[in-house]
Parts: sequence; structure tokens; C-alpha cells
Amino acid sequence: MRVAATDVLPALRGQATAGGALADFIWFRTGGPAEWLVRPADVADLAAFVGALDPAVPVFPIGVGSNLIVRDGGVAGVTVRLPKSFAKVTIEPGNRVRAGAAAMGISVASAARDAGIAGLEFLRGIPGTVGGACRMNAGAYGRDVSDVLVSYTAVTRDGAVVEAPAAALGYSYRHSALSEGAVVVEALFEGVPGDPATIGAEMDRIAAEREASQPLRSRTGGSTFKNPPGDKAWALIDRAGCRGLMRGAAQVSEKHCNFLLNLGGASSADIEALGDEVRARVLAETGVTLEWEIQRVGETA
Repeated sequence: MRVAATDVLPALRGQATAGGALADFIWFRTGGPAEWLVRPADVADLAAFVGALDPAVPVFPIGVGSNLIVRDGGVAGVTVRLPKSFAKVTIEPGNRVRAGAAAMGISVASAARDAGIAGLEFLRGIPGTVGGACRMNAGAYGRDVSDVLVSYTAVTRDGAVVEAPAAALGYSYRHSALSEGAVVVEALFEGVPGDPATIGAEMDRIAAEREASQPLRSRTGGSTFKNPPGDKAWALIDRAGCRGLMRGAAQVSEKHCNFLLNLGGASSADIEALGDEVRARVLAETGVTLEWEIQRVGETA
């Protein structure tokens, strides 16, 4: 459902922008605008706003768009992007780190390192926000968010502020049971005691490995497909002869073929169609149906 006019939007102390650009910060730098791009002032502001919003209007939370294809027709309803005021990271007793949902994974890992908390180093390798990482059970280098998350706080679609244990998310591989339209606003992680120098060395190793193996300086969306049980998506894509495959200005990365690239001027339709072609070729070659890891949202142009 699209919002009919400005006067149907509830009061907001933050900002609400009609036709807010998403391609300005989505990693692929493609896609249409948000019908309404909302930046709440704080948790209370967000809860009051979505609670008063017509229940038929969809609410979609977005972070930095590091694992997202926004289709060229844009996103209907309200897209919520948490501002920097939601990015605070603090240390708590018991080797715990509390992080606002707008904080980046590297910020959480760095704060843990400085406090001598080990076990969160892998968050250095996750290029998105805490909110997105909690929603999709993000993982890297053998660990997932589900391994370290204690609890989370979210604003649900009806405007309730809910704090719940991590188990309530029903985590599986790159998936959670977080309800539709719910916005994660905070997360509590727990590690174990560690030596800051050792923790820092592991974070540096992760950063160097990512730099060497992934197209980090390109317009991309991170890992495109989930790894099938007992296999690697990139290996199946390579086996199907898709390394370097192109559709318009979209390309399968030659450096890491589970990454799609916008070489400049690609549309979201080009990128998604290239992904579908890769899936078809992998299925024909290997009999394996790759599942999208990148979230695809919005309407076609």
C-alpha cells in the first residue's frame, strides 16, 4: 500500500522525506526511491510513529544496504533508516557489549577488543549494521550472530518496544523469525575474556583476508547466494562457468564469483537478472538450486 498524502503520516520528531533516495547509500548504488524515508529521533519517536501509522502501510527497516538490491521502482510505504544516534556502543559487566542497531560491525568488534572481550572479532568481517546483522543472522569466518547475541530490542509494527532473548529470533542459517515490519533498535552481545593484542591481530587477519579475496572497493552487495549444505556457492558458480559473466553493466566478480558488481550504469533489474541467470546455470550444471542471500525489495520499474 502506498501512502496517499503527507497528512496521513503520523507526527514525527525526526525526519520524513518523500521520495527519499536510497541509491545514494545502497552499496550497489542502484534502485528507486523510498516512498517515504523516515529517520526517527529516538526509540520513543519510532514507536509512536509506527504505532500511529495505518496498519496497511508497510514498514521496511534499512541499514547501509550492504546486502540489498532495491528494485528500480522503489520501495512503497515507509522505509526506516536509523540515524547516528542509534549507533552508540557501550561495555557492560560480564564481557558484554551493548550496541545500537545503527552501529557497524567493525565498531562493535573494536569496542570489544579495547575492553579485552574476545569472540566478537568476526563482526569485523561483516560490513553492515547491527540491526541488519541481527535480522539475517549474519556471519563470517566460522561464526554467526546467533553465537554471540544475548538479547535484542525491537520496535514492532504495532509500535510496541519489545526486549527479548536471542532465542526468540528462531535463528537458522542467514534467517531469523523477526516479525514483518519490526525494527531492531539495540542488541546485547557477549564474548569471553581475551588479550586486546591477540584480539586485534585476529581482526587484522580478517581484514587482510577480506581485502585479498573480496571485491571490497567495488559497487557490490556482498555475498549473493547462501552456501548450500556441504558446499560453497562460489565454487558452484565457478564450476558453472559464470565467473566474469555479464548482463548489461552488471558482472559476476572475477575476484570472488559469489559477488555481483555494478560496473557503472547497471540497473537493479540488470543485477537481479544476472543473479537469476547464475542460478539457472548452476542448477543446469550441478543440480543445486542456489538460494538468494541478498535481500531483494521494492517494485520493478
